[in-house]
Formats: sequence, structure tokens, C-alpha cells
Amino acid sequence: MKKQILLLVTLFMCTVTFAQKDELKAADKAVKKNDYATAAAQVSQAEALIAGADDKTKAKFYYLKGQTYAGMAKTDPSESNYNTAAESFGSLFEVEEKLGSTKYTDLAQPTLTSMIEDVSAQGIQSYQNKDYTAAKTQLQQVYSLSPKDTVYLEYAANAAYLDADYDTALEYFTSLKDLGYTGIVTEYTAVNSETGERENMGSKSQMDLMVKTGSYSEPKTETSESKQPTIIKNIAFVHVEKGDTEKAIAAVKDARTVAPDDVNLILTEANLQIKLGNKDEFAKLMGEAIELDPKNPALYFNIGVISGEQGDVEKAKEYYKKCIELDPNYVDAYVNLGSAYLEDDKVLVEEMNKNLNDFDKYDEIKARQSALYKEVIPFYEKAYELKPDDLDTVRTLMSLYENTEMDDQFKAMKEKYDSLK
Repeated sequence: MKKQILLLVTLFMCTVTFAQKDELKAADKAVKKNDYATAAAQVSQAEALIAGADDKTKAKFYYLKGQTYAGMAKTDPSESNYNTAAESFGSLFEVEEKLGSTKYTDLAQPTLTSMIEDVSAQGIQSYQNKDYTAAKTQLQQVYSLSPKDTVYLEYAANAAYLDADYDTALEYFTSLKDLGYTGIVTEYTAVNSETGERENMGSKSQMDLMVKTGSYSEPKTETSESKQPTIIKNIAFVHVEKGDTEKAIAAVKDARTVAPDDVNLILTEANLQIKLGNKDEFAKLMGEAIELDPKNPALYFNIGVISGEQGDVEKAKEYYKKCIELDPNYVDAYVNLGSAYLEDDKVLVEEMNKNLNDFDKYDEIKARQSALYKEVIPFYEKAYELKPDDLDTVRTLMSLYENTEMDDQFKAMKEKYDSLK
């Protein structure tokens, strides 16, 4: 009886093996004919039985599955088709590495390379066209197809961030951090003797060879800085965008361990601390930022913005004035300084509305308002001088001139305003 059962099992195993071979043979024929729908059906049938197959059969199966979905991706470049092809080729490479064979790996490599080139071209084009929704998917697909090309995961993370898909951006940036990605590259360049332009040689051996021929000169080897600090900073910025203040502060502190002198990080943490009401910590961080870069006008401008957002208008004015002192052509500082002064106008308008029937009081407040406007006008005039086509500045100046009865200036600004609309 036992012998009979064993015989039945053996017969069943043989039947399964023959079925697998028939299905793989049919799939192979369909792939060669570019009939990927039929190939997919045959591969699907074989897949149900592949777990018990020998490694040689598995290698052929994964090769055919990869070829099938790569072929389908030509007419339907969906994430599913590309990912299935990539996973199949990945499984093939693992199986053949264990076997010590490259039979199907060698056959699959041109298809995989072609897929990578196609998808990377699509992703780069989408990114350049600012279609970040498509780019984040396509660039991630390149990474799935070729995990050694980690730079594409970085590109996908950046695209997701620009697409305001912060969950995906956080996932990708965190993966880069966990992988220890640095993005460090070494470039070998030399100057073309005919054009006089510096060109990338691709490798040191190629650079040395071209210099020896005399067609190139001035060889130079340059190694880029690590992107690791930027990756960690981006994780912090994503948390900021998501509104996760506590996580954002933790991420910023993490980023500052690798980039302790990054002023933007200090400002980011300061802004987060003030949101939590930690004014002492905010003041401490502001001091650190100024100490690190005391001659940076943008720093004082940004601190002015943060101070203004937190309601400290007088501090904001001081920082904008310092910014202008360091850079007299910093147009936004003039605009924001004028806006800071005009905060007092809100109080004056409220007082005027309360004294509509008290003409003397009303006129007194109106005179204070006019004096305020005349104090502010030079800031906006300077901004207009530096950026004459800014509609908001022109509109503000026009209103200020009108309310201070500067008729000639009002008419000139009105003409400018009409020309910009």
C-alpha cells in the first residue's frame, strides 16, 4: 500500500513538472512573438506551482516573467508592470547567483538596462516639466529596477516633496538615511584643447589617456560633498510641512549633529520653538545664528520675519534695518520695514472710527496717520526704485500718495499701476 501511495506521489510530481515545462515553453514562444498577454497567462499558471520547482526551472520562470512584464510595460508603462518586471529579474539574479550560473541573467540584462533607460528618461523629463506627480513615481521605479542607483531614490524624494506628497517624501528620505546614502561622486575632468571648455571624462583612466594624446589638458579630480546632512535636513523640513512640531524639532536636532553650523537649520528650529511658546530657547537660537553669520543680511531679514510673525514688531523693525545696513539693495527688507511701520495704522484707523463725531479728535488722529504715511513712503520708494515692476509696491505707494495728498506722485504711480495690470 505504501509503495502504491509513493508511486502516486511520484506520478503527481512528474505531472506537475511536465505542466510547468509546458507552460514555460508556451510562455517562451509567446514572449518571442511579443504576445505578452498570452505569456502573462502562461506565467500565471506556472507560478502556482513554481515554489516546489528546482532552481534551474525557477531561473527560467523568473526570466520569462520579467521579460513578459517588461514587454507589457512598453505599451502600458504602469508602476505595476515595471515593479513586477524588476522583482522578477531580482529573483532571477538571486537564484542564478546561488546556482553559480549566469545563463538567464545574461539574457535578462539588456532588457533590464533598456527599461532603466526608458523610465529614467521619462522621470527626468517629467521632473524638468515640473510634473512632480509623475516624476516621483517614475524616478522611484528606476530605483526599483536598479537599487544600486540610489541617486534616483533621492530624485524621487525631492519630487515627492515638491509635489507636497510629504508622506512619500518622508518615506524616501528616511530610506536614504537608513541606507547611509551620501551621494558622493568623483568627477574626472580636463580642458578640451580645441574648444577650451572643461569636459567630464567619466573615469581617471580615460582622463589620463586623453591628456596623454594632447587633445586635452589641465586634468582635475573633484569629489563632491556628502549629501547626508541635506537628507537629514530634508527629513526635518518634511516634518515641518506635516505640522508635526515635536518630530520636526527632534529631526532638526538630529540634522544639526551633522550640520551644526547651518544657519537655516537654526532658524527652522527657532521658528518651531516659538510655536511651542519656548521664547527663551528661541532667543538663544537667534543669538547662535547671528554669532555664526553676523554679516549675513538674509539672516537678519529672516529673523525679522519670524519676529514679526510672533507679534514683536519693534524687534522686526530693528532686524530689517540691520539687513538694509548690510545690504542697501535688499528690496524685500524695505517692503517689510514699511509694512511693520504700517502696523500702527490699524490702531489709528480704529481710533478714527471711534471719533467720527469728534471732529477735533478725528483731525488730530488723521494728522498722525498722515505723518506715519510720510515716514513710511521713503521705504516703499526705495523698494520701487529697486524693483519698479512690483505691482504690490506700486499699489501701496499709490495709496500712500493719495492719502497724503501728494497729487503729482499719485498720478504718476496711477499711470504705472495701470500699465502693469
